[in-house]
Amino acid sequence: MPKIAFIGAGRMASAIVDGLLNQRVAAPSDLACLGGKDDTARLLSERTGIRVCADLPELLDGSDLVVLAFKPQHLSSADPRLAQLTAGKLVLSILAGKPLSALARVFPLARNLVRTMPNTPGQIGAGITGWCSQASLSAADTALVQSLLNALGRHVAVNEAQIDAITAVSGSGPAYVFEFTAALREAGMKAGLDRETAQMLAVETVLGAGRLMAHTQAEPEDLRNQVTSPNGTTFAGLKRMEARDFRGMMLETVLAAKARSEELSKDC
Repeated sequence: MPKIAFIGAGRMASAIVDGLLNQRVAAPSDLACLGGKDDTARLLSERTGIRVCADLPELLDGSDLVVLAFKPQHLSSADPRLAQLTAGKLVLSILAGKPLSALARVFPLARNLVRTMPNTPGQIGAGITGWCSQASLSAADTALVQSLLNALGRHVAVNEAQIDAITAVSGSGPAYVFEFTAALREAGMKAGLDRETAQMLAVETVLGAGRLMAHTQAEPEDLRNQVTSPNGTTFAGLKRMEARDFRGMMLETVLAAKARSEELSKDC
């Protein structure tokens, strides 16, 4: 396994490390990290056994894949030594809103650049990641990228032009699901349930519905129709969602997130 260096040691970096180790794609000796001023790197090292480094030269010496896992706003002030230190290496970014063109300015000598858009369920290996590369990847680098993204869950290769839409749908999407779940819980309480029961029912309903969609691979509308009897209780609820243009609201939500993603990319 090629040596992998993580610049940043937060939640997503930890998720990737955990996945690589749990799936035995890499050994702790294959991985190293460098954190910021907090204790994330030290804690990750103590928990997993990977090496924590004191500076960039130590981190990047001998590494083949460099994972950018720091805060996106720090890219513009990145250490200028990175250009030379990453020469000939594969650089993979999980920085939201940072296009390949911005990465190329900081890592001009990298052998290739990969931009990814993971989501927070990746923290437990249940994520979905969209990704693209600056140039076509070699077979070896493709396998390397895929093995790393497998640690977060599923992944799909796309054109960079689609990344903003992916950001709006799956990147931000968990927040929409969390908000829907909270709304379902609050509605349950208004309907007469105690908070604990309403919370359990809402969470398990969302979890079970998602699993059913994944298991059956059926269209969501078909599964919806299986629950809906003519003039029944579900029908009554769906008619109210239709009257309030629920799908139109979701369209506006996704398009607003996509527009903001586009704005952030243009600021780079």
